[in-house]
Amino acid sequence: MVMAERFVPSRDGFGFDNSWPSQPAVVLPTPFGDLRLGDAKAGLCGGMAFAALDHWRVGVPPPTQRPAQGERLYKFIVERLIDSWHLPTGVVQYYQWMNLPDGDTAFRVFGRRVLTEHGLAWRTIRTQWPQVRADLKRGMPVPLGVVTVASRDPRDLAANHQVLAFDHTAEGSRVTLRVYDPNRGRRDDIFIAFDTAAPGRPTTFAHNLGLGRRRVRGFFRAAYSPATLPVP
Repeated sequence: MVMAERFVPSRDGFGFDNSWPSQPAVVLPTPFGDLRLGDAKAGLCGGMAFAALDHWRVGVPPPTQRPAQGERLYKFIVERLIDSWHLPTGVVQYYQWMNLPDGDTAFRVFGRRVLTEHGLAWRTIRTQWPQVRADLKRGMPVPLGVVTVASRDPRDLAANHQVLAFDHTAEGSRVTLRVYDPNRGRRDDIFIAFDTAAPGRPTTFAHNLGLGRRRVRGFFRAAYSPATLPVP
């Protein structure tokens, strides 16, 4: 591994954004049946995040020209998209989180509060964020699975998103996570911001990701393993 400098989207992101012409659908076998990720026009965010990290790890500048279907780079990004879903456990985690509440749920009995389930805020802030922070502090970018929907329909799995966290700042309990978002190209100003003070309550994850009107409900550290870059 080279990793001479910290990851910076304006230098280490792909020279094209996550916009693709209509291509045949990517079909992933999951515990809920085959998941059709529409077609490439719907995006290859996880593949681009993983592939950008692959390039950075070995000190190879990412390509600037958008590949056409059938080219080695295009196939590599699609392969890394499938890797980013970490079948089957990754898909199960997305689906589980889609079906959890934003904040903790509890009931009272004899005047005492009894916790029944932790929500996405607690799981993000208390379990996932410390792992992400530890990687960032040692200079390692972290792929994130970003949950954007609340749904029991497995077809909505494709509405979630993936980005690559590369830095963070903290002021008191307020955290700003800087990310490479394939939807926004080589911009260095993309972020997810949140407050860690009350993880048991629904938490607002402010962001400027390329998600349209979708909100961020929470995020988790995606399982990443390096891959060998395709031969030019």
